Amino acid sequence: MKAGATKGAGLAAVIAAAVLAAWWSGPAIAATIDVAAGDGLQQAIAAAAPGDILRLAPGLYSGDVIIEKPLTLEGPAGRESVIQGSGAGRSIWVKAPDVTVRQLTIRGSGLSLSEMNAAIFLDKTADRALIEDNDILDNLIGVYIWGPQKAMVRNNRIIGRRDLRRSERGNGVQLWNTPGSQVIGNDISSGRDGIFTTTSRQNVFRGNRFTDVRFAVHYMYTNDSEISDNVSIGNDVGYAIMYSDRLIIRDNVSDGARNHGLLLNYANGSEISGNAVRGGEKCVFIYDANKNLLQGNLFEDCQIGVHFTAGSERNTIAGNAFINNQTQVMYVGTRFLDWSAGGRGNYWSDNAAFDLDGDGIADTAYRPNDVVDQVVWRAPAAKLLLNSPATQVVRWAQSRFPAIHPGGVTDSRPLMAPPPIAGEKRLEAQP
Repeated sequence: MKAGATKGAGLAAVIAAAVLAAWWSGPAIAATIDVAAGDGLQQAIAAAAPGDILRLAPGLYSGDVIIEKPLTLEGPAGRESVIQGSGAGRSIWVKAPDVTVRQLTIRGSGLSLSEMNAAIFLDKTADRALIEDNDILDNLIGVYIWGPQKAMVRNNRIIGRRDLRRSERGNGVQLWNTPGSQVIGNDISSGRDGIFTTTSRQNVFRGNRFTDVRFAVHYMYTNDSEISDNVSIGNDVGYAIMYSDRLIIRDNVSDGARNHGLLLNYANGSEISGNAVRGGEKCVFIYDANKNLLQGNLFEDCQIGVHFTAGSERNTIAGNAFINNQTQVMYVGTRFLDWSAGGRGNYWSDNAAFDLDGDGIADTAYRPNDVVDQVVWRAPAAKLLLNSPATQVVRWAQSRFPAIHPGGVTDSRPLMAPPPIAGEKRLEAQP
């Protein structure tokens, strides 16, 4: 009996010692490993322990590497460590969660869109990846976020393949089914689209700058997300929002878009506010988009301020400034639409109105279009008659007898002065 007790006490002491040793040792500490340019990068990744930091010295490293454990790849602040892909695949392929790629230059992805070639490819298992402060140059797709959760792409310079036709290029950042991922503070140019997202949700695109692309931001089937504080300069379209619901589109700039500054196509239940759009064929094209709030935006110097069509219903359009557009509104329809809310409408630069009571609201309603506009839009050849006496008589009669108005947009409470708009200061700061 005594021997058994002694044996049990000895076993307990061994267990206690093991527990104490584990407590004192604590978790493994991540190591910082210096990697020289002559070393094999894939071999260094394979030899690293999870959580290690691989610090790359300036120089050239062979790409097409695969990361299958949590770790950090980082170079010096000058981005002098260059990962050169083979031109036939993905320069960096991340398959593990909690991977950081920082302060590197990444070049040389393959050119196959069907195989999703990219400088950095974040696979479905790459949750919480952080891609920041890199130069991502001359690749097909800059960063492809393909299904992980809560990835972050931040403060990178992404320049696509200028040697390819735009239809052959990839996107600067492309996202698919990646809830909670964010793209913030990047400078993106020379791709097909700056950011292209499809079938995703709860994403944030903030503070990015886009030049020399087709669409600065292109949304498809992406809901409950935010686009804010971005700048699009001289692209075909600034912000193309399609088949997406419950978005916040706030304080963005589109300057000199060749086609549309803002395109809403079956975009529903969204708040569009504080944006500044200047120049282009159409400041805004609203096509079959419903239940949206457009408030506090600037639409300036476009051929058409707003083209509104295809049965868009229950939108609130108030508190905006329409300045120096050749045609402020193009609405081909017979419904009567009042673009005012809460006793306030919009500012129209061509509205020669009086405000006798000094309340900041014009004393008469503003109608941007009349029956002659409707005729010309439906039959463009009728432009030959615009200066005829018959046209002038029709316009005079309509001004005296509003009941013969054919329907369309009316602002019953037009503003006498443009409201403050958050994106306007950023617009004026553009060169």
